[in-house]
Amino acid sequence: MSFSPQSRVWIYQSNRKFTSNEEDEILNKLTAFTNQWKAHGNELLAKAEIRYGFFIILTVDENQAGVTGCSIDSSVRLIKEIEQEYHVDLFNRFNMAYKVNDEVVVNSKEDFETLVNIKQVTPETIVFNNMVQNLAELETKWEVPFQNSWHSTVFAHLL
Repeated sequence: MSFSPQSRVWIYQSNRKFTSNEEDEILNKLTAFTNQWKAHGNELLAKAEIRYGFFIILTVDENQAGVTGCSIDSSVRLIKEIEQEYHVDLFNRFNMAYKVNDEVVVNSKEDFETLVNIKQVTPETIVFNNMVQNLAELETKWEVPFQNSWHSTVFAHLL
């Protein structure tokens, strides 16, 4: 399957890394879902993936059929089920993800703020911008240096 760069993406970040078993099970659930995902009876060209063991990414190419409120709701229901079943938090936008020596770390906003304050998170630290909207942005604006991210505006007073 080839997806347009303008394909919509949704990123759900876990507060902890999935085990390899959990990742396999979750991917099976996500694949089953995306294979039958529809909007007003039209099949959606969709895929799901897990990156770094923390990020569930759903992609829909709207060139085939556009997503609707109902189709988005059905995906959110699935994510909430995964959240419950695996005891993870996938909706807390105050959890900050960044890289330390190429390993993903997730901390609370308060802990992240402390790390910025004590210079453990630097302007060069790679952070994750989970607000990207499409596949092109996912590939170019998702993993960015702290200084080039929205994070730097939120924590500007500490830089």
